[in-house]
Amino acid sequence: MSKRKPEKRAENSTKRQKRAVVQPRFDGSHEAVLLRDIKYLRSLAIDPKKDEQNDEAAVALDLPAKLSEIEVRISELSSTGDAIGFAEPKDHAFVVPFALPGELIKAKVVRSDEEHKYSITDFIEVLEPSPRRDAGLIKCSYFAKCSGCQFQMTPYEDQLNFKRTVIEKAYRNFSDVPIDTIPSVSDTIGSPLQFGYRTKLTPHFDGPPGVGFKNKKKETFKTMPPFGFMQKNTRWTIDIEDCPIGTDAVRAGLRSERERLAKEFASYSRGATILLRESTERKPVSILKGDAPSSELGYDETKTCITNSNAMSTEYVDSHIFTNPAGSFFQNNNSVLPLFTQYISDRITKIEEEHSHEPLGKPLVNLVDAYCGSGLFTIMLSSLFKSSIGVDISEASIKYAAKNAELNKVDNAKFIAATASRLFEAISFDPEETLVVIDPPRKGCDEDFLRQLLRFGPRQVVYVSCNVHTQARDVGVLVKGIEACPTHYKLDSLQGFDFFPQTGHVESVAFLSKQG
Repeated sequence: MSKRKPEKRAENSTKRQKRAVVQPRFDGSHEAVLLRDIKYLRSLAIDPKKDEQNDEAAVALDLPAKLSEIEVRISELSSTGDAIGFAEPKDHAFVVPFALPGELIKAKVVRSDEEHKYSITDFIEVLEPSPRRDAGLIKCSYFAKCSGCQFQMTPYEDQLNFKRTVIEKAYRNFSDVPIDTIPSVSDTIGSPLQFGYRTKLTPHFDGPPGVGFKNKKKETFKTMPPFGFMQKNTRWTIDIEDCPIGTDAVRAGLRSERERLAKEFASYSRGATILLRESTERKPVSILKGDAPSSELGYDETKTCITNSNAMSTEYVDSHIFTNPAGSFFQNNNSVLPLFTQYISDRITKIEEEHSHEPLGKPLVNLVDAYCGSGLFTIMLSSLFKSSIGVDISEASIKYAAKNAELNKVDNAKFIAATASRLFEAISFDPEETLVVIDPPRKGCDEDFLRQLLRFGPRQVVYVSCNVHTQARDVGVLVKGIEACPTHYKLDSLQGFDFFPQTGHVESVAFLSKQG
């Protein structure tokens, strides 16, 4: 047996060490975003010169005691929806929910992170309110306890401005591209409904007290458990009898499920999550003109609440119909969906009009809808294209997407099941005539998918995301390109939509055009 050369082992060892220190990919998590905001605000709160002078005399200070009460002046809202402020010591951040910039807040310390010098707190009361705070806007008796909403105390205009700022910060902090390549972010397009908009809620209850998850003894509840949503900063479920951001049908479902649980709670030996999903039935009716019916047809709608995740739900976006299993994904704010899809359609049309004046420009005739789900974009945008392909990893989703295309009389679309990382193996379209729509889950696109997208090189990309931070990360890859691939993209526009009023979440649409 031949001996390995020591030099080679040392070289390989060095390589292994270098590989070991590769930075993990930004995951877009709540904590990662919060830490970035804290780091930035801390850099503004500390005087570098003064800090250098006192560095040698600096004394390690204890972390704030758990459950201690503190007073903190709020500096800014984090992109997570929580507020951040600083108290003594000056470089220690306090994360405070339900607070606004400029306010003096009394809060209770829940837990502290020694490494990153911040404490999570519970809101107690406002000592000095912001002029932008309006308690009269609050419509929920559980606000400032339930973790669902953050901004019911603020005017809707302020919420929309905040969400534009979230998009700006996401691209500044996580896209890793020069600031001057990022277009200005348009004003956030608001939801026609600010309350009563959510077509899906999933309240839950925890298992019997003192019983583990498996509950081998099958112990049951002695009294009805709290049934609702998570209390802020805890893993406890609090009892919630009504949720005003839900539609009327969903709120009625919450009441009826509560009544059912009150009778049946003793039959449960573990916790459960209950699905509440609105479904719509439309019936055509004649529209009256004066006292006489006309040939013009409208419709009456009946809304019901489905609790069986396998039952079929029906949604309408303008005149388009979508059927899905109630437990599957579909956008949860129908009131803003027509504005959302029309914006994308109008912008594609405008791009094509501008491109048609280019001497050798090919027409944009093909659509690829990645992560297509039940076919929302494939169907809503099909009239703009000669051919459309929807792709999803779920064969069940593909089945319902094809059914929805049939219901909407869309005959220029087909749907295929494939993993996202091998998506483009099944696409034979000319890339110069193709637009790709991306609407991934919150974690964004994996690197294999982005690599394949760049190699395929469609002329236009539309990236839709419910997590603008992972969107910014992925768009940065498309703008910078990858090794051994000449294709890269220019970020043309950024537009936010408010799918979740009263919360810190924002939907973002990015349009990109091929540059190489």
